Amino acid sequence: MNRLHGILNGLGQRRRAIIVVAVVVAGLGLGLAADLTGRGLVWQTLWGLTGEETPVAQVRGFIEWLGNFTRRLPDTRPAVVPALARVNPYGINTFLQNEVEPSKREQQVQMIAEAGFHWIRQEFAWEDIEIHGPGDFEDRRHEPYRSAWEKYDHIVDLVEQYGLEIQVRLSNPPAWTRTSGDENGTFAPPDDFQDYVNFAVAVAERYQGRVHYYQVWNEPNIFPEWGDQPVDPVAYTDLLCRAYDALKAVDPEIVVISGALAPTIAIDGTNMSDLVFLQAMYDAGAGACFDVLSMQGYGLFSGPTDRRMRPTTINFGRNQWIRDIMVNNGDADKAIWISEMNWNPVPDPADVPDIAGRTNYGQVTLDQQARYVPLAYQRAADEWPWIGVMNLWFFKRAGDSERGESWYYFRLVEPDFTPLPLYEAMRETIAEHPYP
Repeated sequence: MNRLHGILNGLGQRRRAIIVVAVVVAGLGLGLAADLTGRGLVWQTLWGLTGEETPVAQVRGFIEWLGNFTRRLPDTRPAVVPALARVNPYGINTFLQNEVEPSKREQQVQMIAEAGFHWIRQEFAWEDIEIHGPGDFEDRRHEPYRSAWEKYDHIVDLVEQYGLEIQVRLSNPPAWTRTSGDENGTFAPPDDFQDYVNFAVAVAERYQGRVHYYQVWNEPNIFPEWGDQPVDPVAYTDLLCRAYDALKAVDPEIVVISGALAPTIAIDGTNMSDLVFLQAMYDAGAGACFDVLSMQGYGLFSGPTDRRMRPTTINFGRNQWIRDIMVNNGDADKAIWISEMNWNPVPDPADVPDIAGRTNYGQVTLDQQARYVPLAYQRAADEWPWIGVMNLWFFKRAGDSERGESWYYFRLVEPDFTPLPLYEAMRETIAEHPYP
């Protein structure tokens, strides 16, 4: 498939379209003759172009894929391989801070290491560390009082003990940072960005020489991650640049990761297209304020082989449009890291009544999820040399109280540590394709 694309890129637009149609139609004809079940060459060809598995969706997807040859495609500069893309790609998101028992934190990290993952992406929740006021790192929410750093120290210790690396996400401000408290949402930014910078510095100084990767915020281009208010790429860039300078002052070797951009085509005030938001960030000077560009890489409604390239189509290949913007702004030498990616095996309502937002993230079976994710890692390795780490969303939750939320089902492991098919699939994949 890659060779076909290479040949076509050297031809004119009209000739490309004619040749593509001829080749694919010929392939479909051969496939029909060879396999009338729909899983032979016909199915494989359409699956490889559309990421769809059912016949109707494959035909529709194929027609949409042909549109690739009628529009400008992303300029990705594949010959430029960023240094921070040449890293171990296997990462996973954790919620270790929610495990009350230290032994369960360790059990999580141990299982992650045993599966072969190299990275965890873990939030160091600002509201859970600097809880009661500026510079106050004592947890007085329960007796006996204790250091708010205690469990985060334990997390860093476990990461080192099991030979992993950690990406620390700095987000979720405490209410005291806003005069309106939580009126505009619990994720709204602080009134004074310096409060965030001071927190980032406190974390970096505490773990200097032990933690090297920090992510500044999460999904600043959508509600509710910027609060119940209009998103603001200029304001976020100001926050990012201040944090970048402060973190580098603590340790020049720190790698600053921009806040993961959520894939969306909305421009409605409280949400902004990731492509529009990123260009606005560059216009505000963000190019000098991060080492790694972060985005989310959910597959949503199609599989990892979906090659439809429309800026208004959100699929696993959307990173190519983000890369295009980076190239056009002189950042071809920076890597993209995927902060969150997965497909969601959310159950049917008959199994979990009244499940909220049942198909907001798409819907696959557990077996499809276990097939799709390894293929996603393989496609990134084969086709996108600018991609570094891809962090699966997510390992597990501490309990099952969120079973009524559709996003709960992305997990690899049940709250009682029972592995699901994707956990075993990733263990096998990483063993078969270890990072050099």
